[in-house]
Parts: sequence; C-alpha cells; structure tokens
Amino acid sequence: MTGTVTAVSRDSGHGFSKPNRERITLLAGLGVAGDAHAGRTVKHRVRVKQDPTRPNLRQVHLMPEEALAEFRAAGFRVAPGTLGDNITTRGIHLLGLPVGTVLRIGEDAVLEVTGLRTPCKQIDDFQDGLLKHVVGRDDGALTHKAGIMSVVRAGGAVRPGDAIEVELPQEPHRPLGRV
Repeated sequence: MTGTVTAVSRDSGHGFSKPNRERITLLAGLGVAGDAHAGRTVKHRVRVKQDPTRPNLRQVHLMPEEALAEFRAAGFRVAPGTLGDNITTRGIHLLGLPVGTVLRIGEDAVLEVTGLRTPCKQIDDFQDGLLKHVVGRDDGALTHKAGIMSVVRAGGAVRPGDAIEVELPQEPHRPLGRV
C-alpha cells in the first residue's frame, strides 16, 4: 500500500491551524522540528495538565486529503494544516490502519502509528458544526475523521510529493484508539 504527501505544516505556537511549509524535518523520538507538539513527553495542553510526564504519542498528526475534501463538500472551509495536521496524505486509508503500522516517507523518515487524533470542541470553535462531520456514526459505531497520530522512529525531511510506503504490523492487528 502506498500514498503521497500532499502538504506539510508546522507551527511553533499552540494555535489550532498550522501554516503549510515547503518541507518539515522529523526528529527521531521527538516529532516535527520547530512544532509546538514536538517532544518526548506530552505537549498537548490538556494532557500536560493531566500528567506532563506521559510519553508523547502525538508527535506527528497525519490527515487524509480525502477527509478534507469530504468536509469541503459539506460546505466547510478546510485545507491542509487548518485542522492542526503536520502531514496531509492522499491514497491511504489512514483511519483503517492498525496501531503499530510503519509509514516510510520520502528518503529517510519513518513514523509509527499510535492512534486516532481525539477531536475536541476546538473544531467547532474553528468552524461551527464541523465537529459533527469529524465525529459521527457509521452503522452505529462511533467514527473519528480528525486524522491519526504517530511517533517518529527515524528522522528526515518530508515534502509535498514524497511517497509514503505502508508496512502493516504482524497480526493480530489492534484497531486505532484515541491517544
């Protein structure tokens, strides 16, 4: 299974959206160089208040371009980086990947998928009503379409147009949960 990077984003502040960049640099065990969420321990403000010593399983946020297109079709103004994602992808069903999936991006970067991005009220603060599209129900099961989270196993530069190779972990696969 392969896909493509369509955009990369980072922000040194804890704002909701992240500006697009020509490239980002991933740092092993830390995340995106210069991003507010980079670090070995949690950087998300709510999680820091709960326990600042917990490991950071949210170093890199990936968002499928296909979900953004779905939100745009519903009338929302979203683009790569506007929902806080670091890497926007095309061609991979990110939300269907199991925990532990390895994503090889570009020449050197390697990510390990840790779980789902937990959508929060800030999404509705960004655009009223968007949260209902990001969190919904599919045949009664709760669905989250806010992307996935990962940790950096090997660093490297990531640019729009880079290929993404997907390596599934050994079975049995564990479905993504919230992190």
